[in-house]
Amino acid sequence: MDLSNLKPAEGSTKSEKRIGRGQGSGHGGTSTRGHKGAKSRSGYKTRRGFEGGQMPLQRVVPKFGFKNINRKEFKAINLDVIQELAENLKLTCIDVDTLVEAGMASKRDRVKILGDGVLNLKLEVKAHAFSKRAKETIEKLEGTTEIL
Repeated sequence: MDLSNLKPAEGSTKSEKRIGRGQGSGHGGTSTRGHKGAKSRSGYKTRRGFEGGQMPLQRVVPKFGFKNINRKEFKAINLDVIQELAENLKLTCIDVDTLVEAGMASKRDRVKILGDGVLNLKLEVKAHAFSKRAKETIEKLEGTTEIL
């Protein structure tokens, strides 16, 4: 067996429906479009979302919300991640540059520190935002928080 004599399995392929090739083909004459009407004409196409005169879904469903162009998105980093980073790299100060070097944020990211997980090191943390719980946890351990 080689590439020149490969054939698909018996019954696995169907021949193409060749329309508009004479009456004898079974698909000649009206070419499977039926008689008259807009759908039988050339160039027939309905617009996107058209439901045959029924009130379309995009008009039935009410308008909802908007995109705030002034929104500020933050990269969320939890206290347990900061704990692990500080232990592994033996750091006392963690800022955005440290997180970028560790691959946890990109240069353009705004970083928010969240209070999930356990922290038991005295750290100086600099970020763009802090959750209330994260700030309390860091300051309870006599660490400092600085908003950039």
